[in-house]
Amino acid sequence: MSEQEISARKKGNKLKLPRAVGKGRQVDPKALAEVQALLGDESRQKDLLIEHLHKIQDEYHHISAAHLVALAREMKLSKAEVYEVATFYHHFDVVKEGETAPAPLTVRVCESLTCEMKGAELLIDSLENALGDNVRVQRVPCVGRCDVAPIAVVGMNPVEHAETDAVVSAVNNNQIQPEVLQPIDFDSYSQNGGYDLYRRCITGDYNIDKALDTMDDSGLRGLGGAGFPTGRKWRIVRDQPTPKLMAVNIDEGEPGTLKDKYYLERDPHRFLEGMLIAAWATEIDEIYIYLRDEYAAIRDSLTAEIAKLEANPPVEKMPAIHMRRGAGAYICGEESAMIESIEGKRGMPRLRPPFVAQVGLFGRPTLEHNMESVYWVRDILEKGPSFMTEHGRNGRVGLRSFSVSGRVNKPGVHFAPAGISMIELIEEYCGGMQEGHEFYGYFPGGASGGILPASLGNVPLDFDTLHDYGCFIGSAAIVVFSNQDKARDLAVNAMKFFEEESCGQCTPCRVGTAKAVDLMGSQQWNQDLLEELSQVMVDASICGLGQAAPNPLRSVIKYFPEELTTGELK
Repeated sequence: MSEQEISARKKGNKLKLPRAVGKGRQVDPKALAEVQALLGDESRQKDLLIEHLHKIQDEYHHISAAHLVALAREMKLSKAEVYEVATFYHHFDVVKEGETAPAPLTVRVCESLTCEMKGAELLIDSLENALGDNVRVQRVPCVGRCDVAPIAVVGMNPVEHAETDAVVSAVNNNQIQPEVLQPIDFDSYSQNGGYDLYRRCITGDYNIDKALDTMDDSGLRGLGGAGFPTGRKWRIVRDQPTPKLMAVNIDEGEPGTLKDKYYLERDPHRFLEGMLIAAWATEIDEIYIYLRDEYAAIRDSLTAEIAKLEANPPVEKMPAIHMRRGAGAYICGEESAMIESIEGKRGMPRLRPPFVAQVGLFGRPTLEHNMESVYWVRDILEKGPSFMTEHGRNGRVGLRSFSVSGRVNKPGVHFAPAGISMIELIEEYCGGMQEGHEFYGYFPGGASGGILPASLGNVPLDFDTLHDYGCFIGSAAIVVFSNQDKARDLAVNAMKFFEEESCGQCTPCRVGTAKAVDLMGSQQWNQDLLEELSQVMVDASICGLGQAAPNPLRSVIKYFPEELTTGELK
């Protein structure tokens, strides 16, 4: 017996010996070796947790409890911290002890607004019956391909205008081909004046004050939904102390939105040059790009083009560029939730103040931008403010990228004058309504932007023009529906989306969306109770998700009262 034990016994105490092993589940050597092989020589820093979870998910098509414990050990994090992050995001299939792992192949079918109108429900049912046990059919929210609805995604590979026979045949014969993009590459972009403007900025040929004034005069506003003036944002961040960071939000998860995808598939270096110019104007040290996980082909393309840019930098010293991969959480479109995710945490919106421009990513002042906001920077600075200001309709000024889907002949992204009306947009850009469909209503700003009837089809589409109607334009994700659809059904679809995507942090949103779905499922809506619930959500929710979620149901009550008491839900 040791002297320490003898002394402890004399004092009537039991000696507390050190544990041979830690508390909870122990590390499985095989799982640890597998995790170490996947991570290789990459850093184990905390903010890479989500990136490393993706490696496990990609390799094994799920994340086992043993792999979670091994990853926690490898990254020197608590098991609880790794578990709470992994289970927060939809794209991580966490398999608990005793549970059966999902099928090795997953077919995801979008069930959001446009896909529902185009027959997603029937497609899901038929695929569930036609595919075997080795394939999982999963209902998912918008995947950013509303122009080619309905959409099925086999693994990470999209099937446009999906039909049951085609999907089943492709799966059974292993004929799903990965999507390959052919954008304007680094060499082509550079040979046509690409990065010349950025060089001029760095060398002092282009004056910073002139750049700021030009951005102000152009009237460019944030194109992710909030619409904050870009020039003013640059000035605010420029005045903050160094070091400063930049975070670019490409997590466009709003049902109906596909504009960021459209531009990145075609001309990624115009975005990258605009991003670098914004970083120059605000004295940014490092840049983080947050790309939604659904855009697998864009991720491969953008990663390759950034590597070319870094291998042949247009200037001697550029800010470091880091890519971060989302994991299927709509809430991460909110700027502070995105920042939490980049830091390797759950995407929970932060309370403000302090604002992101003051205390953002890793506690530093941060310039946060939507991808499209910086995509137009080169054109504006090269051509002057008139690139934007010489356009516009109905008393509005500028240009907007409208993501249009639904019952029109030419869905897709249409670059049109700000202030154009819905009727004008349909007739001039979208080829009119589909045959047999009469214009009945539209979502002017995605699922959260509310719903307007065809009788208000002449309202100018721009920032601030829709507030009087209980709606907003947001990211200009427009979903057009016809007399063969029900606004009520679509509002229920939108509310189910918000219920699924609520981060759960605040009670008004977490409970309110679920309660609203229940109330909206009744044959006759209790309008007074729904309005009372809506007001609580608007007043007390932490972020825009809960605050905007009631817009569709309020719109139905206001503009489509005939649907509240007649007929049955589809």
